Amino acid sequence: MAEGSGVKDDPWTLTTPSGGSQFQAWRDEALDPPALVVQVGKTQLRYAISAIDDLHAMLRAHGDWMLLGGADEQKPAPADSVEAWGRAPDNPYGGWYGLKKGLRGRFGVYVPPVLEALGLVELDRAPRNGKVRAAQ
Repeated sequence: MAEGSGVKDDPWTLTTPSGGSQFQAWRDEALDPPALVVQVGKTQLRYAISAIDDLHAMLRAHGDWMLLGGADEQKPAPADSVEAWGRAPDNPYGGWYGLKKGLRGRFGVYVPPVLEALGLVELDRAPRNGKVRAAQ
């Protein structure tokens, strides 16, 4: 289980699915729009807060393992991956969950560990081509 309670003053301390690096994340309902904030070193990424529930619902409906496919905003996302879904115009948010232009990618890297901390998903933490599924 992750350290922290997921608020700004007590963020979750998480690791990327590959285990390559640590980051902090928290919910910030006071932001406009409310966001899931991810702090990676000096870089701060923000995702629409609905990403937590929406991704969990999609993975439950999917029913099986799904490729994470993390990619920077400027790079294409692997087909049929969490990253591709996080950008898709037909997802519940209607496109990119990432809120900061230029830093909208990496959804498949930073959002699934938050769901894991909440007990909503299982992560296959392979060094490459990691996968995620809704908790059984």
